Amino acid sequence: MLKVNVSLAFADFKLEVVQDFSLSGITAIFGRSGSGKSTLLRVVAGLEKRAKGNVALDGEAWQNGSVLVPPERRGVGYVFQDTRLFPHLSVSGNLKFAAKRAPKAGGPQFEEVVEALDLSPLLSRSSDALSGGEKQRVAIGRALLSKPRLLLMDEPLAALDEARKAEILPCLERLRDQGTIPVLYVSHAMAEVARLATNIVVMEAGRVLRAGEASTMLADTEAASLFGLREAGAVMNARVSAHEADGLTLLATSAGPLLLPRVNAAVGARLRVRIHAHEVILSREKPVGLSALNILPAIVTELRLGDGPGALVQLQVGDDLVLARITRRSVQALQLGVGKTCFAILKSVAVARDDVGTAAGDWRSSG
Repeated sequence: MLKVNVSLAFADFKLEVVQDFSLSGITAIFGRSGSGKSTLLRVVAGLEKRAKGNVALDGEAWQNGSVLVPPERRGVGYVFQDTRLFPHLSVSGNLKFAAKRAPKAGGPQFEEVVEALDLSPLLSRSSDALSGGEKQRVAIGRALLSKPRLLLMDEPLAALDEARKAEILPCLERLRDQGTIPVLYVSHAMAEVARLATNIVVMEAGRVLRAGEASTMLADTEAASLFGLREAGAVMNARVSAHEADGLTLLATSAGPLLLPRVNAAVGARLRVRIHAHEVILSREKPVGLSALNILPAIVTELRLGDGPGALVQLQVGDDLVLARITRRSVQALQLGVGKTCFAILKSVAVARDDVGTAAGDWRSSG
């Protein structure tokens, strides 16, 4: 457990965080720009000497009233938005620079990192000759080869276009699923958080507003407003059953089959699928004659009416929780209430490619 109880005052902003961070998988620290996410990472890394309070990792004090462990002795790896590679070194040189200075025992080895991040074709190239996505993969590899006890990632994909992000996200999923190095991952991009996070911490104005397991947080009707209603959506667990001849992929879920546009994953792969709340349609009776291919039985578990015309409905869909964003008028017309049965309807094309990622487990099964 990483225990943080710190404060840090600036002229127009104050960070005040009291939070225990799980050291399991990826903990996403989410919030709008200026909420204090990056400042919190700098405090954990020991880069903010004016911060007051306590920071401890697994009972080892990094900071308290009498102790201030310098950054280089905390065993922290740091991946910035800008990659900060050494321009005079090749990719191999950048990686080996970190490996030579890392602790001798434990941690990922050079060959393992190269394979996991698909860096082998890049090793002889100059760091100046890399694309943005390639540079970020090298930066992640360099941080891993320092054999950190904790990896801090500060908006690592923010400067990349969608194609470059698509290169990096599978690498981060592998890192999460291997589970050897805990990660604090700062982002204001909900799509990244929903795809990657094991746990989520939401910050605003220098404080933690809410924290919990990702699956629970994403399906929480109260937390939805913190993420932004347009971005509200929960995740379902699925397994690839088949790739159909018409270009669709058949997924098995605990609630029934789910058809999506072709998913680049092997049959048998475990996935997590983000379902946007505004893309879910509800019906009290099972509809017929629809173009929508996905119709799943559901039970209303929570209902939250907004101040305006909208409402959020939390649904039990098999073993998963899903959100639906509908109007108050529809709630009344369908006579929805906690415990009522209904059907959740989802168009196959409503799930974007970047809303599908690997689930926890053996990442090698994802193909």
